[in-house]
Amino acid sequence: MNSQKVDNQLNLALDSTVQEREKTIDLNVGFDEASGLWELILKYSGDLSILEETYLASVTYLLNGYAIIRIQEEYIDELVQYPQIEFIEKPRGIYWGQGQELVDTCIYQVKRPPYTLTGKGILIAVIDSGIDYAHPEFLNPEGTTRIEVIWDQTIEGNPPVGYQRGTLYTKEQIDEALQQGNDRLSVVPSVDLSGHGTHVAGICAGNSGVAPESQIVIVKLGTPSKRSFPRTTELMEAVNFVTQFALERRMPIAINLSFGNNYGGHDGSSLLETYLNDIASIGRMVISCGSGNEGSTGRHYGGQLLEGENATIQLSISEYESSMNLQIWKSYADQFRVYVSSPSNVRVGPINQVLGTQRFRLGTTNLLLYFGEPAPYNRDQEIYIEWIPEGDYIDEGIWTIELEAERIVTGQYDMWLPVAEATGTRSRFLFTNEERTLTIPSTAEKVITVGAYNSELDALAPFSGRGYTRRNQIKPDISAPGVNILSASPGGGYSVRSGTSMATPFVTGASALLMEYGIINGNDPYLYGEKVKAYLLRGARELPVLESYPNQILGYGVLCLRDSIP
Repeated sequence: MNSQKVDNQLNLALDSTVQEREKTIDLNVGFDEASGLWELILKYSGDLSILEETYLASVTYLLNGYAIIRIQEEYIDELVQYPQIEFIEKPRGIYWGQGQELVDTCIYQVKRPPYTLTGKGILIAVIDSGIDYAHPEFLNPEGTTRIEVIWDQTIEGNPPVGYQRGTLYTKEQIDEALQQGNDRLSVVPSVDLSGHGTHVAGICAGNSGVAPESQIVIVKLGTPSKRSFPRTTELMEAVNFVTQFALERRMPIAINLSFGNNYGGHDGSSLLETYLNDIASIGRMVISCGSGNEGSTGRHYGGQLLEGENATIQLSISEYESSMNLQIWKSYADQFRVYVSSPSNVRVGPINQVLGTQRFRLGTTNLLLYFGEPAPYNRDQEIYIEWIPEGDYIDEGIWTIELEAERIVTGQYDMWLPVAEATGTRSRFLFTNEERTLTIPSTAEKVITVGAYNSELDALAPFSGRGYTRRNQIKPDISAPGVNILSASPGGGYSVRSGTSMATPFVTGASALLMEYGIINGNDPYLYGEKVKAYLLRGARELPVLESYPNQILGYGVLCLRDSIP
């Protein structure tokens, strides 16, 4: 399949065998082998009911002309032909962004008079790995829950109205479960196995966190893939759900997203990012997203190719690497030839631009290569390479990618490997660029993109994802403490974690306090969305370790909420 109405990764997946896809990190994400169904993201206009009737497809309708469809693979070619369908995108795997703070972020100061801000009247939505709802951090003094609702996408049974996965648990059901003591899971069996979501929720909305009187909305993302990471389709449904929940309650909401992936142009053009931009303009809300932990992983390389020049990029594939892929993003106006060499110096190329999947074998490793075309939502070109082993593992050692300039207009190119959490190995570029290591969806324009820093030392956190985007938009927007953060842990205890996942909820909670100050307390009924971002950026504190602001590491500076209040 080679439709320009379909994103490159889906085109390549449909051109690959099931056996090839199963050996990759991402090509099989969204496909259920047992049923033969693909779960896909649609951008559409008009009526899709004919698809449900003709193909027995199931459609979950999201806001602003987006939808999630589940359809048999054999019907995708026909799906593309419908004029109502504007673009189709395959889901990606998303990965948790792991790795005296209230004083350092100037939040403690606004909890006292004359402000006395606590988050009262504001919803905080944590879309993550779930929550330990019995943890004291999320209980009222009398022992009832502060959680309004939990949508656990991993427990099939009673999904929210309009959705097709998971089970919804109400505040009343959670309180009933709490009364059962150790038998509570018989009433509400939702748990947080990794502890990530509990830790994040404790920072932004726990009783000792940033907004202790906020009302909490939890979505535990589904984990059906072989590596137990959720998909972007589940994330989009989660964002849609919490947005609708806030609109029904007529309450302001701050949404926390502490995860990301590397697949895409890192320029805000994927359907996930455009969807978040659209949603951010609905109702009274703020979306905060971590910049990811790719700053020091060596998973990005970029450069400038001049007319008549060649570029040689070396990629180290570690031992026991079962799957790997590479994206090369460039201007469509530039024309490159591509060569690939294996560790045993077997070389293929020049690989010219041909629409469709090209296959090569180097040693005991197969390469799938796809030259993409510009899409309705992205004017750049992607060259996608997938390594698939004949046996269990890719040939380890130094692989070489050569770019040969034919016609150059801009010459700029960027390369990304999957995020380190996706493979769990040390594969990387030998020579790397720390710039443009933001993960997606933190490159969406209207989210608040949060980097991490070490607040104990007022020092940089080397793991924190750095900007700018490929369109040179300033990202991250702001940074917050993300090193050795103590917060709630499943089982009623506390643990220390580091990462932009831990920095993001400081900004989410601070956004809730700003909306309380403006909307709930009557100081500014329009203090939400981009206005909250503007206030946070104006109050940001500049660290002396860097001279120029805004910059690619900390954005406009580090969070200082006291100075963000007019």
